[in-house]
Amino acid sequence: MTVEANKRVVTGFLRAVNGRRLDDLDRYMARDVIDHNKIIFGEADEPGAAFDGFRQQLDAFGECRMDYQELIAEGDTVVARLVVSGTHTGYHPRMPEPTGRPFAVEQIWVFTIKNGRIAEIRAVSDRLGMFQQLGWHWPDAPA
Repeated sequence: MTVEANKRVVTGFLRAVNGRRLDDLDRYMARDVIDHNKIIFGEADEPGAAFDGFRQQLDAFGECRMDYQELIAEGDTVVARLVVSGTHTGYHPRMPEPTGRPFAVEQIWVFTIKNGRIAEIRAVSDRLGMFQQLGWHWPDAPA
């Protein structure tokens, strides 16, 4: 696939997430997609678990959006600089009671595309900033 085709996979994926069209995710993600950076605390640690992670994320955050500011592609890799935003309106394993507070943070996602679908996801995000905006407590380090 060309780098432009790989970018279209990622933009299609982001449109599906923003449109809350979970049934469309398998058009963009491989069934055994590997998420190296867990989307949400509580999803299973196995290939394909990202599907449930995105469902949990959308259930927890009303008006959740992943808006790309920049896409860079080389070979089978697409890097997206995103602004991710939403409002905590539903259950989340880390904070079960919705706070009703909004958040907006910058994230960098690295997608590996194989056979026209996202095969791997890596991400770096401002989780501390997100927690602060939502009024969540930062987890203690293990002893």
